[in-house]
Amino acid sequence: MNKYQDKATILAELGLSDLNAGVSTGTEWFETEGAITASSSPIDGKEIAKVKNATMEDYEMVVKKAQAAFKEWRLVPAPIRGEIIRQVGLALREKKEALGALVTLEMGKIYQEGLGEVQEMIDICDFAVGQSRLINGVNLQSERPEHRLSEQYHPLGIVGIVTSYNFPVAVWAWNTALAAIAGDVVIWKPSSKTPLTALATQKIIKDVLIANNIPEGVFNLVVAKSSVMGDNFLSDNRIPLMSVTGSTAVGKRVGGLVGKRLGKTILELGGNNAVIITPKADIQMAIMSTVFGTVGTAGQRCTSTRRVIVHEDIFDEVKDKFVSAYEKIVSKIGNPLNEEFLVGPLIDNGSVELFKNAVASVEKEGGKVLFGGQVLEGKGYESGNYVVPCIAVAENHFEIVQEETFAPIVYLIKYKGDIANAIEIQNNVPQGLSSACFTLDVREAETFLSLAGSDCGIANINLGTSGAEIGGAFGGEKDTGGGRESGSDAWKIYMRRQTNTINYGAELPLAQGIKFDI
Repeated sequence: MNKYQDKATILAELGLSDLNAGVSTGTEWFETEGAITASSSPIDGKEIAKVKNATMEDYEMVVKKAQAAFKEWRLVPAPIRGEIIRQVGLALREKKEALGALVTLEMGKIYQEGLGEVQEMIDICDFAVGQSRLINGVNLQSERPEHRLSEQYHPLGIVGIVTSYNFPVAVWAWNTALAAIAGDVVIWKPSSKTPLTALATQKIIKDVLIANNIPEGVFNLVVAKSSVMGDNFLSDNRIPLMSVTGSTAVGKRVGGLVGKRLGKTILELGGNNAVIITPKADIQMAIMSTVFGTVGTAGQRCTSTRRVIVHEDIFDEVKDKFVSAYEKIVSKIGNPLNEEFLVGPLIDNGSVELFKNAVASVEKEGGKVLFGGQVLEGKGYESGNYVVPCIAVAENHFEIVQEETFAPIVYLIKYKGDIANAIEIQNNVPQGLSSACFTLDVREAETFLSLAGSDCGIANINLGTSGAEIGGAFGGEKDTGGGRESGSDAWKIYMRRQTNTINYGAELPLAQGIKFDI
């Protein structure tokens, strides 16, 4: 049972107060002269705590400390850097329940998902520890006698991290664990909607940094308004890599500004994720998995299921089972700190308006709302952020369906013929993050995963679009941005690649057999 049910208990456990400094370079916190902003809970609309924001002077101070720290940190052997991340993982384990509860309090996802988010942080720390001993290059075959050709990877520098409210701490961990073992230093700008989870994370790792004498400036946190830390942050030549999670519109601006200075980016942007259900699917499995994808985190995951593409022969059956499942969910919408509930609030009233507009738009374009779409009122719903998840029958070409609505609305779309037709519908949106196909037919499954199949960065068989493990690289194509974070070989983006040729002979042969005799 969740013992963290109230604000005071959660804040006390994590070392937060009613007014908190918003700038840290690791173990040191700085009193700033910036604006004081409040973070409120979407659960009840009440203020949780305030944060002192950074000024431009604070930002400059942090960047300079990061530059100095990088010169030291890059010299620390990678396995020893990995040991620091191992200890960070242990520190997160000790505070998993409290930090998970704060994620729930400030963001609104249910407590089980809050715990799951912190577990992701722990998991990527474990992954990074092993990776710290496997930052490997490659030996290649030289065409020249008595020459050795190889590649190796070196630390890159400062990594800027801009996180979104929907995963306020996990995405920081995905980036920071890998950047740290790569020899980089980080500057974290958290979402203005969820700054307290960032402050708590920084406080959790503080003792690890003190115990190991980590230089100030390796793990930096700056809470700031965009007027202080916006385009200037993205345009800063001192920061070779920017990792940004946000909307496609935000990503295009980021890509333009960072690209103008030829910097590197990791862009994790919008998704318009689809599940295909074929006549050869285990329909009950498909329903159970897909419903979590549509209503989990109140539809505020990048990987939330937005479209369900169903064959005409089973469309009515799937439709009825979806509605039946949603009918059971209505009674389980409420305070996400209470583990009786499965769906919490949207982040704020602005998101509620987007939800309402999407419901109205799909009807205006000729779709039919089958279930939900209302804003809940009354006791327990005073914040105005609770909605009834919506199911609508729609066409893929509808303008609203082509967009990502960051809320719990799912569009049921009918397809005819074979799976190629379903894949064509799925791929016919601007975004390309996550996708899934439910089928027990190996030919359908392999077609979906083939080069003629899903065009998304993530493609699953017999499980939904959300809930990715950290072991695989996470990210998508097209308007999703093309970035990759987390597992597999995503570590390489945090390093600079170098090709080496060593001549250990007595002759000087040129490549391509060129003769140049003096």
